[in-house]
Amino acid sequence: MASNPPGTILEGKGQGGPATVRKFIVERELPRIGRANRDELRAAASWSNEALHRLGPSAQWIQSYVADGKTFCVYLAEDEEATRRHAELSGIPATRITQAGRTIDPTTVARA
Repeated sequence: MASNPPGTILEGKGQGGPATVRKFIVERELPRIGRANRDELRAAASWSNEALHRLGPSAQWIQSYVADGKTFCVYLAEDEEATRRHAELSGIPATRITQAGRTIDPTTVARA
């Protein structure tokens, strides 16, 4: 069996089909994150990737937005617990986890 990238959701929980995934926004209050240098951000990404590897296919990190004192991280996961477990394993605490609902963007106005 081929190795999947860390956090790739490709299989279900033993049923042989694809997992049902939801999108989550994980907010993290990290007071110095806005001043982090490239190496510090790489280290944080490495911790996250290692945690995802340990979790298996239950969570996938999509991307993070770094603001002054906070990050907003986008995940696909089977459930909220998978994102909480990722925070614990990575050592990067989650302040708030919100399941995303519907998406809007500039093209929303053109949709029927």
